[in-house]
Amino acid sequence: MARSLNGLVLAPVEDQAPGQVGTRTRFTYHEKDGEIWAEYSGGDVVRGHLVGTREGDRLDFRYVQLKRDGSTSSGHCVSRVVELADGRLRLEETWEWESQAGSGTSVVEQLADDR
Repeated sequence: MARSLNGLVLAPVEDQAPGQVGTRTRFTYHEKDGEIWAEYSGGDVVRGHLVGTREGDRLDFRYVQLKRDGSTSSGHCVSRVVELADGRLRLEETWEWESQAGSGTSVVEQLADDR
């Protein structure tokens, strides 16, 4: 199992659809006894939260966010934790909105200066 995500700051490697999570979004992760949670903001997201579980290198969580235009949205995500050659962590994610249509994949990585 890859090391703990607790206290790490991760960011998407590329922008998602307009008005959603993007490269300016920052996720601050917390982890304890198989529980995982994070706060995130940046770009079009004013405030977001995710909460779920970790088993080995698999995260399973739900997320909810408030965007700058005042709208809210929520969804479900399953991620795989991968340790990169330089020691940083990457999450390879498969997500699906529950509050609206849409699904996809994304990658978030630990910031280089957060080691």
